[in-house]
Amino acid sequence: MFEGNIFGRLDQKIQHAVADAGYTTPTPIQDQAMPHLFMGRDLIGCAQTGTGKTAAFMLPILNRLVKVRKPRHIGHPRALVLSPTRELAVQTAENVKRYSKYCQIPFACLIGGVSQFGQVKDIKKGAETVIACPGRLIDLMTQGIVFLDEVECFVLDEADRMLDMGFLPDIKRIISKLPARRQSLFFSATMSPAVMKLAGELVHDPAKVEISPETPTVEKINQKVMFVEKPQKDALLLELLQTHPEWTKVIVFTKMRHGADRVTKKLLRAGVQCAAIHSDKTQGQRTRALEGFRRGDVRVLVATDIASRGIDVPDVSCVVDMELPLETESYVHRIGRTARAGESGAAISFVTAEERGQLKAVERFIRKTIPVDRDHPFHDGFAEKKSGRQNDGLPQAPWVHPANRGRKDGKRNGRKSFKGRRQPDFGQKR
Repeated sequence: MFEGNIFGRLDQKIQHAVADAGYTTPTPIQDQAMPHLFMGRDLIGCAQTGTGKTAAFMLPILNRLVKVRKPRHIGHPRALVLSPTRELAVQTAENVKRYSKYCQIPFACLIGGVSQFGQVKDIKKGAETVIACPGRLIDLMTQGIVFLDEVECFVLDEADRMLDMGFLPDIKRIISKLPARRQSLFFSATMSPAVMKLAGELVHDPAKVEISPETPTVEKINQKVMFVEKPQKDALLLELLQTHPEWTKVIVFTKMRHGADRVTKKLLRAGVQCAAIHSDKTQGQRTRALEGFRRGDVRVLVATDIASRGIDVPDVSCVVDMELPLETESYVHRIGRTARAGESGAAISFVTAEERGQLKAVERFIRKTIPVDRDHPFHDGFAEKKSGRQNDGLPQAPWVHPANRGRKDGKRNGRKSFKGRRQPDFGQKR
């Protein structure tokens, strides 16, 4: 079935599941990591979401569980995957379900924000694989429901995100309960000194795999900057959604939760199907929003940075940054929600005069100047001038609205769009 590639080394039942999932050729991280994992080696992988890393570690783990059968001990899983967010844990669990559907290997997904009843039920069914967020896992360990003494394979996923979210004490507590003899896999999108220190405490004589951590993903994305006054950002967003009906899935990022709720309410009033996802939402609300977005029932997902990593939704047409993030690295993770699995995508950042410093920081981080698009009715020439970008980017649109005549800054007084004007091309699919 997979003659000549690494998938051919998997158990036949897992191969059938992989074929059903539409996998034909392994991604670079799968091709490079899986041979080491089949040998039982520890591994440090530098790769972000969207590179296929979940399959890279889960397929060898499931293959081991299938080929080396052992009696099931209730509450004593053989494999543990630790995830920083509920969404990433749920996504990983969905993949485990997909890959193991012909193997009958039970699993449990342990996340907070929802009742533990169903999760405990899954544990008591003999879950051999556990995918968990640190808080809920420690809760169930404390209650004497989950024990880690028989874990053979341990995965720490998105380690840098774990540290950013303050999970280091929980991680160390969990690691202290693991058996000394185990296979440990460590994945992170970035490798800061703190991340490397944690990796050194976790793995032994690891294989190391690094897959294009940042820039190549950015290069696939058609990025644009739109200078706009802060009060006009909502109107500009609605303008773009109205003039680009081909954008069927759009993620809009805001810095704050109340900002996400405000944008969602305005879009709903304008008749745009949308939903918000942030930390104030219950797990059920977040799950329903993501499922609706994946199905296409929800056109726009408005999110804070909680969703900038670990959410793998196919065919996202465009990502809009209503505000640039305070942490420049988050820009890459935000726009990385589009252009997944080799597809093209668009990313638009709304920038005010006050955000010019953040724009420059982002450009230094990605080592690229982001082109300016002036072809929209809310262009703010003052913000562009303050950023030093007035001579860069796309040419001025070949039309002059009467409200702009005689103005030097390029701003217009009117708020309605000029019908019939040329629309910008954001790299939509042909």
